[in-house]
Amino acid sequence: MTLQPPIPLQAALPELVAFGRAELGPILQLYGRMVAAGEWRDYALVFMPEVAVFSVFRRASESPLYRIEKRPRQRARQGQYAVFGAAGQVMRRGEDLAAVLRVLERKLIRAVG
Repeated sequence: MTLQPPIPLQAALPELVAFGRAELGPILQLYGRMVAAGEWRDYALVFMPEVAVFSVFRRASESPLYRIEKRPRQRARQGQYAVFGAAGQVMRRGEDLAAVLRVLERKLIRAVG
């Protein structure tokens, strides 16, 4: 039996896409305002090798109302951020996260007003 050198832990784990602190700030601010308005109740975060997803739910047992996705490989094409609706339709894409989230802030104005 020959002994193999140990594989470093960093090499064994795949590189995951994640939201940074600067990206989570605006997302969680919007989430907090929508929770206060009674529109949203739960969220989920998923980090995968190709995409990071922030899903928003009205109830935890339902499918997500909206998905905010970050795909760094799309940066040069359509922008790395996208908001998808419940049926999977693209509501907005872009490179600026604040501009992409504005499509959901319009829903807040209607909910409060």
